[in-house]
Amino acid sequence: MLRRWFIVGSLSLGLALSLSAGPLILHVAPNGKDEWSGRPANPGRDGRDGPLATLPAALKAARAARQDAKSTAEGITILLRGGTYELREPVVLAPEDGGMSSNQMVTLGAYANEVPVLSGGQRISGWKPVAGQTGLWQADVPAAREGKWMFRSLFANGQRLQRARTPNHGFYRIQGDSPQDHPVKLRFKAGDIRKAWAEDGDVEVVAYLSWADLRMQIRSVDEAANIAVLSGDPQPSNRENNAQYFIENAPDALDVPGEWYLDRRKGIAFYWAKPGEDPNKSEIVAPRLQELLVLRGDFAAGRSVQHVRVQGLTFAYTDWALGANGYADTQAAFGIPGDVRAEAAVDCVVEHCRFVHLAGYALELGRGCQRWRVAGNEMVDLGAGGVRIGEPEKRSEAIDWNRGHVVTDNHIHRLGRVYAPAIGVLILQSGMNRVAHNHIHDLFYTAISVGWNWGYQETPCRENLIEFNHLHDVGQFLLSDMGAVYTLGIQKGTVVRNNLIHDVNSFTYGGWGLYTDEGSSDIVLENNVVYRTKSAGFHQHYGRDNIVRNNIFAYGKESQLMRSREEEHRSFTFERNLVYFDSGDLLGSSWSNNRFQIDYNLYFDSRPGAQAESLRFKGATLEQWRERGHDLHSQVVDPQFVAPKEYDFRLKPTSPALQLGFKPIDLTEVGVRKPFRAQVHDSD
Repeated sequence: MLRRWFIVGSLSLGLALSLSAGPLILHVAPNGKDEWSGRPANPGRDGRDGPLATLPAALKAARAARQDAKSTAEGITILLRGGTYELREPVVLAPEDGGMSSNQMVTLGAYANEVPVLSGGQRISGWKPVAGQTGLWQADVPAAREGKWMFRSLFANGQRLQRARTPNHGFYRIQGDSPQDHPVKLRFKAGDIRKAWAEDGDVEVVAYLSWADLRMQIRSVDEAANIAVLSGDPQPSNRENNAQYFIENAPDALDVPGEWYLDRRKGIAFYWAKPGEDPNKSEIVAPRLQELLVLRGDFAAGRSVQHVRVQGLTFAYTDWALGANGYADTQAAFGIPGDVRAEAAVDCVVEHCRFVHLAGYALELGRGCQRWRVAGNEMVDLGAGGVRIGEPEKRSEAIDWNRGHVVTDNHIHRLGRVYAPAIGVLILQSGMNRVAHNHIHDLFYTAISVGWNWGYQETPCRENLIEFNHLHDVGQFLLSDMGAVYTLGIQKGTVVRNNLIHDVNSFTYGGWGLYTDEGSSDIVLENNVVYRTKSAGFHQHYGRDNIVRNNIFAYGKESQLMRSREEEHRSFTFERNLVYFDSGDLLGSSWSNNRFQIDYNLYFDSRPGAQAESLRFKGATLEQWRERGHDLHSQVVDPQFVAPKEYDFRLKPTSPALQLGFKPIDLTEVGVRKPFRAQVHDSD
């Protein structure tokens, strides 16, 4: 029913735009021609006029039309007919391509209910069976042999294929300490790395080191000492003993269905087809571009791109690059840009779009972006993360500031397929943003990360509101030191509330629900429901004066609450929270210096035979804990959830939590709201 509403609404919009005398409407279609006017939606029978063939031609026509003020008095709309538009270069919008006001916007949108795809890929055809190897096919790629096309991603019928890899499942392990030599010297178990891979030159090591990854080519191998020298230097933070890694892009690793390999020197792509699959009857696509759409203002002239709406478009098929020295991340894949990105662009909208089969972040709102609305989009199968807001640098000029964005009702999933530490929504040096009603899941690091400052310096990252998001299947045992919601630095006015968080699992340590990391201060965390976390539902590394109130923390495996670094100021106030568990300890790490305020909470160990008097607060009984001034009014009693084993944490009317002042948490509006769910393919 909802999809029908959206289709009818889109048809009505397209019809209204076509009949309106006010706005300028241009059409683009796969069967169009760039020498036509673009005014008709279909080619004329006489072949003299019709839609344009490309979006850049439509933008050029729109610029020319601006000289007639009457024709653009109500804005400009460019409608793309359904079909795939294979881009040869990214589409770029400059300040002159923007709208005049919120009532005179420039819209790049889908025609009626059709599905236009802006693709950075190209179909590969002409597959032939490889003699003597059942299931293995090859296709000529002359551009690769000529050095004009080196692709690192391949897709079959809309599915990302695995580049030739070993081991096929699981990982090898670096032997001993993580490598910190310059360049990296990786110590491996005998037989795991072969000398021939160094001679090939294109074989890569992909390693996961705590919260970061490393991808580098193998340059030399000492098989006697079991040491492989890689192509680049590690980051100082790339540390994890006995870390996991695998080998990618080795020709002899092409050994199972679904894998592929490009011999760039010979210009031949190899694909091991799935049983019964004929690649010539499949759509095999390799990307040619690394970005698809760019909105680029003019910082020198002080001119921004303004009032652009992108609506109903699909962005698909981009690739990633690897420099001669490889790549080593520090955190959050922050060096990876968006495949749709903007700089010095304000008051713009991205809605009802789909971002799929991309290599980087789906959308980047970088330096100088302000007041964007990103709503009702699906972002899926991404090499990096979903939405990236801000930049690492702090800026002093107004045109450089990043702030005031609204990111709501987006379905963001299957992330980190190239860069595992990528984030669902990453906020760097940016404030006054609202991230709400998003469904973020199936990723290997943090779902929402806010802040880019380690310590207590003042920053522009403040007054961010993170609310009503559904965050789950985070980490998935691959990386470490992550939270579903992760914060850094002083953030006056930032509130994290009414989020549903569950299934956060790290490789070694640090699978947390709410994670206030280094310097996190002045943040309110309230009305969140957090359950099934590996390390703890809440963890504060260090910070000051955070408020943690009226949350439910349930079923932490190792601990329920953690506090790491002890400082002389107050770490946080922890009040009116419900803590319910059946494994691990109540409190983890450091709670000895009493620089925290904790009271009016309810604790319950639901393990069979557990007694209230046996509960320990870092080794102390409740009475001893109270003698230190903590939990004077708290209780150790069953909160009377409706069905905790089914993760229904509603309270029964007789719950003692209500007497403590706990306010029931309404989860009915968590995640993508109903009017958007069909559009973003979310049934949750």
